[in-house]
Amino acid sequence: MSSMPTPAPARHVPQRLCVACREVDSKRRLIRLVRTADGRVEVDPTGKRPGRGAYLCARPQCWQSALKRHTLARALRVAALLPEDQQALEHFGQQLREEPPV
Repeated sequence: MSSMPTPAPARHVPQRLCVACREVDSKRRLIRLVRTADGRVEVDPTGKRPGRGAYLCARPQCWQSALKRHTLARALRVAALLPEDQQALEHFGQQLREEPPV
């Protein structure tokens, strides 16, 4: 009888929901936004900052939709984004590149 190594169990991949398009994807492929203790909304590149978080796809249209339709504000439980936060997030969303069709 040969002692073949048993395959390692599949790793759990955390899944998150884009608040704009409602698609589920792996946490690493989405961009986390966080509401800080002082009520500001910022991009969280590490995905580990304290505060209430929400996720968006890396597609510019998801960013536009989330900001225009206020789905990001609702997800982060803020009455409205501060104008400077809104501008910064719009700018960040515009810098994202459109993914090529698969």
